[in-house]
Formats: sequence, structure tokens, C-alpha cells
Amino acid sequence: MYYLGIDLGGTNIVAGVVDEEGKIVVKAKCKTSVPRTMEAICDDMASVAQSALQNAGLTTADVQYIGIGAPGAVNSETGIIEFANNFGFHNWKIKEMMEARLGVEIYVENDANAAAYGEFCVGAAKDANDAVMITLGTGVGGGIIIDGMIYSGSNYAGAEVGHTVIQHNGRLCTCGRKGCWEAYSSATGLINMTREACSIQQAPQYLLYQSIGGDLSKIDGKTAFDAAKKGCPLAQSVINTYLEYLGCGLVNIINVFQPEILCIGGGISKEGDFLLQPLMKLIEHDRYTKHNDRQTKVCIAELGNDAGVIGAAFLGK
Repeated sequence: MYYLGIDLGGTNIVAGVVDEEGKIVVKAKCKTSVPRTMEAICDDMASVAQSALQNAGLTTADVQYIGIGAPGAVNSETGIIEFANNFGFHNWKIKEMMEARLGVEIYVENDANAAAYGEFCVGAAKDANDAVMITLGTGVGGGIIIDGMIYSGSNYAGAEVGHTVIQHNGRLCTCGRKGCWEAYSSATGLINMTREACSIQQAPQYLLYQSIGGDLSKIDGKTAFDAAKKGCPLAQSVINTYLEYLGCGLVNIINVFQPEILCIGGGISKEGDFLLQPLMKLIEHDRYTKHNDRQTKVCIAELGNDAGVIGAAFLGK
């Protein structure tokens, strides 16, 4: 039996054919290229799904359903995305639109929930009963598993941890609120911090600035990390600030939910121990339960960027 999952991200649309053991057989992807219409994005999701199936020697007749992990407040019962701030969409009837394009039953869940579910099924949280996954990508996503079930809240907008405030009246977030965790700890937030550092008068003397040739448009989520690993003090300052904000939000999550496992996923998580080791010092110092015998295990998600695809693929199971 094979399953197909689609991870709709702010940067890429990825579809993967997944086997019973949670292994991805083949993937296909394209750029999300927002902003654009719901119809155009659905067209590309359908195209990427068909490409993945074709590359695996399958058709839609070979899968019982297709799962989609999408950003925003996703009503998994109706298949409607009620609000997706990074896309600027309200009441997106994604299930209906995708079933019309693919002719197969569609399950939809929040993308971070799908990623958390993937880690819960076959990844770092496999043996946990209660787990939280934080994804650090274009935004900051959260997926919460309680007693083995995805927690979505009464209005399907639960686990939007990226839109909790960590800096009162701080940076403007895409949701319209100021000071959201997402504005500081997403890859977008890190890029903005890096650009600000490269805009100071003394910046040209530092490796961070030189690594991009003075072109701020070349900065991505790896730029500051790469320069910091090479000993650049300006880059290390950026990373230290980024980690302080990230650690602040993670401690909040631990203090509220006290999960057995907290997984960190998304593109930034690829930094591995360079991210995790200094982060753990901040968490161990600040968490409320520092004197308890049982502590939340904080780790890098095992499935990497594939968690969303795998979790989406298993939604119908």
C-alpha cells in the first residue's frame, strides 16, 4: 500500500509517495510563488502530486486518499482553510478544489500538525504519548500531540504558537500583531536580523557582509550560521540574538505543555548541534521545571523536511 502526502509551504510545494513504513519512495516539488490565487496554487499542487505518482509508476487509482499539510487555521472536518496569514487567504475550500482536480478523497490538516504527526508516527516522537513539534521555516509552526491525538483546539486554530507574543509592541508580524514569536524565530525573522546587521556602517569589514558580496538579497536562513561557524563575530552576534528569542519561545511551550518530547524541525533545524547545544543552555536555565526529575527531551526532528509529507500521507490512516 502506498500513500501520497503534500506539504504546502510558503516557499515550496512538495509531494511524496510514502510506503507503509513511512519511507518516502519518490518526491516532486515546485515553488509556491506567493502571492497568487488559490486556483493557481491548487493547480500546482495537483501537478506536483501527479508528477510524484508518475515517477513512482503509480496513478491516483493506486492511492485511497491524498493528505495535505497546509499553513493556517485548517478545519480538518470541512477541509477549509479558514485563515492563512502567509498566503492572505480566508475560507479556502482546498479539499473541494483538490478533489475536483485529482478525483480522489482529500484530507487536510495544518502543516505543522502534519509534521508533528509524522514525527509521532515514525520519527523522533514515535514512543511519546505527549509531544510538541516546532517548525522553523518561513514562519514558526507548532504541532501538538496529546494522548496520541493531534490537538487542534475548538476552532481548528490551536497550536499557532508562532503568534504568541514574546516582545510586547515589537516587530510587526504578517498576522497583524506586533512582537509575535514568528517575527523573531522563523527563517524570515533570522533573515531580517541578518540584513539589519549587514546594514550597519561597520558591516563591510566582517565576513558576514563579505560572504554575500554586499548584496542583501543573497541572505538566507543559513547565511549567519555559515559565517558564525567560520568565526565571524558579527554573525555570531546575530545568532546569539536569534537563539535568545527562539529559546524564550521554546521555554514558554515547555512550561505550558510539559511534553515528553519537543522536536525542532524546519529548515533551521538542519544546523543540528550548532543550534541545539547553545539553545539547551538557555532552556535549562529558564524552564520552570529545572529542579524536576523528569524533563522534556528537546531534540532535532528525525524526519527533517520530510515530516510534513509523511504526516500528511498518513492523515487518512
